[in-house]
Amino acid sequence: MFIANNWKEYDVIDTSKGEKLESWGGYLLVRPDPQVIWDTPKKEYGWKHMNGHYHRSSKGGGEWEFFDLPQQWQINYELPIGKKLTFNLKPFSFKHTGLFPEQAANWDWFSTLIYNKKKAEPDKEIKVLNLFAYTGGATLAAAAAGAKVTHVDASKGMVNWAKENAASSGLSDAPIRWLVDDCVKFVEREIRRGNTYDAIIMDPPSYGRGPKGEIWKIEESIHNLVKICMQILSDDPLFFLINSYTTGLQPAVLTYMLKTELKETLDKNPNAFVDSQEVGLPVSSNGLVLPCGASGRFENA
Repeated sequence: MFIANNWKEYDVIDTSKGEKLESWGGYLLVRPDPQVIWDTPKKEYGWKHMNGHYHRSSKGGGEWEFFDLPQQWQINYELPIGKKLTFNLKPFSFKHTGLFPEQAANWDWFSTLIYNKKKAEPDKEIKVLNLFAYTGGATLAAAAAGAKVTHVDASKGMVNWAKENAASSGLSDAPIRWLVDDCVKFVEREIRRGNTYDAIIMDPPSYGRGPKGEIWKIEESIHNLVKICMQILSDDPLFFLINSYTTGLQPAVLTYMLKTELKETLDKNPNAFVDSQEVGLPVSSNGLVLPCGASGRFENA
């Protein structure tokens, strides 16, 4: 399992009865989590002294209940390469805060790859494409390591939020191209333009709509997207990352897709490999790990 265990300002304190108790920079939030199917005693202090609680509705969706929580606050994360990222948090629709902390496990991995490649070849430009890029956690990690990043998301609000995070992280002048676009259509245009990237990151939703109402269903669309992305991957790529929060896309499925589509590169370089695992967050009250989806990684070692 890829475990995001280097957080200093975020913590999953406890989990029980379909919910998790988290500390976000000292603020305690209780949010629903479908993986939490156990019914353990809620003994931790925060269960009765939270700053915010997202209540699910039986009709779908839900709403926040706040107890002395600011409208917006910040949290920091230090990458293993010594760079600090700062994220602006705010509770918004369907339980989210603007950050998926489990993804820090992937930020650590690929920022180290980029940093080491730049150290070995200082003049080499490393181009990274981040699809379904949300509020920019992966974009900032790649840029902080020295990559030139293209950040693509269908939501203008999310792209603006990512720009705010870049500014807070001291990366306003980093070579990041911010695009509000449908990810599939953008890749198709890049193929026609003949543009290529040394690394591709994708964090697709289970279900979503593009800027013009385009429907995305991950089980029906993910393989085609991976397939067309191969046409914009450079001849000597550094890495490829797929994240999935959909139950049907298990690590073995991600491995199968990546190994199938990257067969030529894998055959060419015996040190290249694919590694797909569950992603998790440590639970501080009991030393166990909360599963949070899966990641498929290709690395051209």
